[in-house]
Amino acid sequence: MKFKMWNGCDRGLCCKACGRQDKQLNTYDWLADVPGNAESTDLVEVQFKNTRKGYYHNVNNIDLKKGDIVAVEASPGHDIGVVTLTGRLVKLQIKKANLKSADDIKRIYRIAKPVDIDKWKEAKSREHGTMIQSRQIAKDLGLKMKIGDVEYQGDGNKAIFYYIADERVDFRQLIKVLADTFHVRIEMKQIGARQEAGRIGGTGPCGRELCCATWMKNFVSVSTNAARFQDISLNPQKLAGMCAKLKCCLNYEVDNYVEASKKIPAKDVVLQTADGDFHQFKTDILAGLITYSSDKNMASNLETITAERAKEIIEMNRRGEKPLSLLEDGKVKAKPKSVDLLAEADLSRFDKAKRKKRNNKGRNNQGESTNAVANNGASQAPQNGEQPQAPQNEQQGISLQKGQQSERQANGQQGERQANGQQGERQDRQGNRRDNYRRRDNRNRDNRYRDNRNRDHRNRDYQTQGENRQQTENRQQTENRQQGENRPPRNNRPPRNRRPQGERPQNNGNNQQSGNNQQAGNNQQGGNRPQQENKSAE
Repeated sequence: MKFKMWNGCDRGLCCKACGRQDKQLNTYDWLADVPGNAESTDLVEVQFKNTRKGYYHNVNNIDLKKGDIVAVEASPGHDIGVVTLTGRLVKLQIKKANLKSADDIKRIYRIAKPVDIDKWKEAKSREHGTMIQSRQIAKDLGLKMKIGDVEYQGDGNKAIFYYIADERVDFRQLIKVLADTFHVRIEMKQIGARQEAGRIGGTGPCGRELCCATWMKNFVSVSTNAARFQDISLNPQKLAGMCAKLKCCLNYEVDNYVEASKKIPAKDVVLQTADGDFHQFKTDILAGLITYSSDKNMASNLETITAERAKEIIEMNRRGEKPLSLLEDGKVKAKPKSVDLLAEADLSRFDKAKRKKRNNKGRNNQGESTNAVANNGASQAPQNGEQPQAPQNEQQGISLQKGQQSERQANGQQGERQANGQQGERQDRQGNRRDNYRRRDNRNRDNRYRDNRNRDHRNRDYQTQGENRQQTENRQQTENRQQGENRPPRNNRPPRNRRPQGERPQNNGNNQQSGNNQQAGNNQQGGNRPQQENKSAE
């Protein structure tokens, strides 16, 4: 008999080999290459949606491998799943799943046909919409529950609703409404927060996949004592996992910490030495190191020793002896060396390199002088009236060519200097223009700030004047109202001297005397009546 191992993997996921596949709660089949492993038992592990698994008998002796899609027995109808494990390890998985009755193990019908797979995919496509609609129905009925997932059976005749609830929920009316709405058989399964996190999957704070989604099936209660034994800060945000419960990984190493903590002296034990008393400050349980401080409430003169050395000092203190120090006899504490962070650094590395300004004026003056000299030399030739003589021999011709070449080089250098001078002047003009723009912006900003400040002062003055004016008007109205109340009634007032318009009063003595007499009589009769004065126009 020949055995073949599958080596083709996609993204590290093996399809039909013993390695990992793209399924949750994957089991590594380390007995896959053992001869006769598949024929040792007819039990097969089949996985359905997310973390739901089932165990079945291969009664028809079908050649099944990891990753095959099969049709299995269900009640009612049939279901479609994927083979995840065969051979001897299936028995261990059944024992781990606590399947006590043999009637729970059903049988495998056949390898799924294309028609079965199409119907299965169609049923899976309806799961999300069914979940959303069922949540709304439960909300309308006023049930305190959360429907976390919906799974259709392979033939589409049954639907499993997974829900979370803190209290007992009476969902009999909910089942009736769901059956009338979706026209399938309804099954309700209550799960916890950890099971929901395992079904959904995800990545934990450690960067790995969630344990409940990869290998953990049975959940053990976790308490804060596990964090205390491991000397972990009791911060709820750090200790809680993706399910908002305490992390399951707190129980992984708690046994090792409990065993190692037995070798550590008690925290309230004080070590007495010739230097003074030392109190326990912190401990490294797995490494067996203890740090002591000379002050009980703060870190002072810290000394780190082993647990064995601490026990030796405790025994010496019980005998009434005191060691010279916490360190072992003959050992001296090494002094920490001071490190100069700027030893190899250059302090001038942050300084900006100063750019030298080009002396354009000097270059321009130098260019003008050279031009003047050349012009004077050229003008002297026609003034003297001398004509240039032809070179008498080859040496004179060569010297003449060299002179012309040197003149061209001098003219070229002079042109370069002039171009550089013009470029420097242009840069200076641009810099001056930029400074003027910056100065103008600063001036405008100061003017705007001054205008805003003056406007605020004016508004404040107007507001104060308006308030004073309003107070004055209110005060005058109050005084007028009080004078009106003290004023006598209109019927008791003396009659006014009414005269026709345009008539002037007479200024003779009789009228004046009679007016005075009348005024005196009115004062005597009226008592406190107001006096009336007749003003005559002069």
